[in-house]
Amino acid sequence: MAKVADIYFKEHPWQIIEEGFDPAYSRVAESIFSLANEYMGVRGYMEEGYSGESLTGSYFNGIYEQKKQEGPHYVGITDVTEFMVNSVNWLDTGLEADGESLDLGRSRVRSFCRWLNMKTGLLTRQFIWCLADGKEIEVTFERILSMKQVEFAAQRITLRPLDFRGKIYLTLGLDGSVIHESVKENLWNALGAVTEDGFLSLELETIHTAQRVNSAARITGEGLVQTGTCREEKKVQLLFEEEAEPGKIFRAERTVCNLLCRNAAGEQEYRRQCAESRERLQKISFEQILADNTKWWSEIWEHCDIEIKGDPENQQGIRFCIFQLFQTYHGAVRGSNIGAKGLTGEAYNGNAFWDTETYCLPFFLFNDLEGARNLLYFRYQTLDEAKKRAKELDCKGAFYPIATISGKECCNLWQHASLQLQASTAVAYGIWFYEKMTGDLEFLASQGIEILIEVSRMLATRGDYSNDGLRFGYYGVMGPDEFQMMVNHNCYTNYMGRFTFRYTLECLERLQREAPEAYRSAAKKTGYLESEGAAWKQMADRMYIPYDADRMLYEQHEGFFDLPHIDIDAIPVTDFPLYNHWSYDRIYRNDMIKQPDVLMLMLLFNGSFTQEELERNYEYYEPRCIHESSLSPSVHSILATQLGKAEEAYDFFRFATRMDLDNYNRNSDEGIHTTSIAAAWMNIVYGFGGLRSDGEILKLNPVIPKEWEEYSFKLHYKGDILNIRVDREQIHLSAEHGKALELMIYGEKALTGKEALNVEIPDFWRIAGEG
Repeated sequence: MAKVADIYFKEHPWQIIEEGFDPAYSRVAESIFSLANEYMGVRGYMEEGYSGESLTGSYFNGIYEQKKQEGPHYVGITDVTEFMVNSVNWLDTGLEADGESLDLGRSRVRSFCRWLNMKTGLLTRQFIWCLADGKEIEVTFERILSMKQVEFAAQRITLRPLDFRGKIYLTLGLDGSVIHESVKENLWNALGAVTEDGFLSLELETIHTAQRVNSAARITGEGLVQTGTCREEKKVQLLFEEEAEPGKIFRAERTVCNLLCRNAAGEQEYRRQCAESRERLQKISFEQILADNTKWWSEIWEHCDIEIKGDPENQQGIRFCIFQLFQTYHGAVRGSNIGAKGLTGEAYNGNAFWDTETYCLPFFLFNDLEGARNLLYFRYQTLDEAKKRAKELDCKGAFYPIATISGKECCNLWQHASLQLQASTAVAYGIWFYEKMTGDLEFLASQGIEILIEVSRMLATRGDYSNDGLRFGYYGVMGPDEFQMMVNHNCYTNYMGRFTFRYTLECLERLQREAPEAYRSAAKKTGYLESEGAAWKQMADRMYIPYDADRMLYEQHEGFFDLPHIDIDAIPVTDFPLYNHWSYDRIYRNDMIKQPDVLMLMLLFNGSFTQEELERNYEYYEPRCIHESSLSPSVHSILATQLGKAEEAYDFFRFATRMDLDNYNRNSDEGIHTTSIAAAWMNIVYGFGGLRSDGEILKLNPVIPKEWEEYSFKLHYKGDILNIRVDREQIHLSAEHGKALELMIYGEKALTGKEALNVEIPDFWRIAGEG
């Protein structure tokens, strides 16, 4: 694997620490120190302003703008894209002393340290500001977003003059004039503002989508004297001064209430909340948010932590992944989704992809069931948009977009938006997975079956029979490996199409038997006819799955085995990311793979393939995979573990778990790889933990890497919490609430209970674990 770690942050089990400020790493650090609470997110930019490389990014979930693409368009190619819009900078700060403004791009500082506490969500930055005359002031910035009352956030600034005497000037404001970096313009109209003693508010509206944000701030402090206000069209500020002397500490505290109006239906509630925001700000403080967060995160870590003994580097890495996942999503905003960068940057435009159902959903199914259901609700809520998209592509039913915020297709690259069916089949897979884990028939009857019918209807019209009528499949598609375009019979696509047809028919039969009224209602609403089902069954039965029986290899797509070969290890590390250094067409002219395609299929339906098939396909496809997608390393690590390739599995694991912290892809400056960090969780639970959830009951085949002394993780399953601990000799498993749950452990059935179940690690898995 050509990519290597770029180690910058200090090792700590519960904190991310930056010691000393490196301007070359400023944007990466901004991404790593991003805070979010699903409702809003803010990058770790310097609130006082920074003249060096920086992205002042403040984002709200579901607040987006539109951009019309210029020029002629073919039918089916979207001409309007939507993107998460950079919003009000509610941390706007200015600091001046002795005629000098604080700016780490120009000012001299020493003892710089920044740290993120993952037990509280508190971000702290502290340094000593060295003025031109040699006098010094210790400066501390703290910020926090409430996980309990998600519209609230707070900032605290502490100044301690060491030997400085004189006036310090502080400016605190709300800035709606921030430029959206990717379109290079500000996308807000100002609707109104208030500047009063200790209070600010600013209301903004997006130019094209007419969505509103109302940001209000209450400012208090020790020793602060308000001297004036400043008001511009999209910016309001309060001006303060302090009389400083050595050792005298000053504090300014800002509590913020950010309110959103996403659509006309929320107008009345939005107005009511705006009217109450000032009163509510009087009742909340920095310390209260910190206390609430400490309790909130304590409960999260108690029930969702992964503990690793003997590997502090990856202990920090996996906790960072879990922390960012819960920051990004925990079901607080019903009907929201998870963007590929979460709320940490503008890359991918804040769009959600098929990663949600294939990578993120497992994490939430085993850690936050309500959050998992809310993720699927987003797909139900946007079903009408998926049906419109199907019509644009000359299909019936529902064609889910490859990239979306509101449910509309936001990708204007036709080769992705029109050729990739995996968003639709991933939604079907997500419904199957959720229903399988929960037995939630009500969800299936009220939402799931309607989606399945419409997706199956699309798959029936998007596919076709071969000229002889014997084989059904998909022509002119792009599978998960986005380095192969306009191919026929992509193995993943055909397999998932067959799965979706069969699962839909199974669900229809079950509802007809167990909930006949729900069946009749769904059939009436969708216009489903049993003749359609008969056609789907035939399509599934005749689905062509490319397979070389002699070599036991599934061909990624028809003709893949004949492509020219390229040695991926010979590609210089400086060529990454390839999209930035290679011409677009060069990427498509060989058998290099961007991310697992056949191997992804073999993970999703692991029990459907033999160990020998898995080994043959892994040995063939792994050397061809460049891991240009952040989702790739975890899949390889999980399967390598299953095959007993201990060292290989561990190398991929480190790559996946510390991808952002160690900037493996050299693009962490763009934001966190939010969906791939869910894959890092899978890396431990499905990889070393050996979890398989595609069968009738859960399977566990744990191994332990030779670098570890022991590790433990938890699974929320069927109303209980399974505690799994693995040491060098045994797996120890218990059900926290004492439920008797049937599992398969190392191929043998076992029953959980309150008392720990201790199972010896068999020889094969012990050898795999020891390398």
